[in-house]
Amino acid sequence: MSDHSHPHALITVADGVEDLETVTLIDVLRRAEVEVVVGSVENRRMVTLARGTRMTADAMLLDVLAQDFDLIVLPGGMPGAQRLADHEPLAERVREQAAAGKLFAAICAAPALALQSYGVLRQRRMTCYPSFSDRLSGCTFVDQPVVVDGNCITSQGPGTALAFALTLVEQLCGKAKRNEVAKAMLVP
Repeated sequence: MSDHSHPHALITVADGVEDLETVTLIDVLRRAEVEVVVGSVENRRMVTLARGTRMTADAMLLDVLAQDFDLIVLPGGMPGAQRLADHEPLAERVREQAAAGKLFAAICAAPALALQSYGVLRQRRMTCYPSFSDRLSGCTFVDQPVVVDGNCITSQGPGTALAFALTLVEQLCGKAKRNEVAKAMLVP
């Protein structure tokens, strides 16, 4: 953990990332007092999500990639996940994060499209939106809502976004904080 009191997380966004996944990640991590930076890979901060929700990112991704993050997380959704996959500076930064043993995570199409193409899933157990599992190679697809393999956390889709976000809280802040956030949200 870096020397700051609250963990720092980077959530990457692009036009066409999945609305529910993106907003759930931002909301749940902020409830846990994680310092969240939403970074846009587009040439503007305003992005339009897969179902038409418009969101203003906190920053341009290129302006924050040099910062230290305890977690980097990629939402899924199409075509957003592919736009994240195609962003070379993000690919390089996620490779650094993985090599440093720090947390990186993705959900839905993003594990199969982005993390797979970045080369950070080798020999790992992981999951993704099941219909994208045929794009995987060199890793083991596990048909579970959320899969944790060391510093790599992956999840399956919109319906698993809450469990995914709470797992990220647990990895960053511990089980007590996860339980506190879940209880306040009335998660059964």
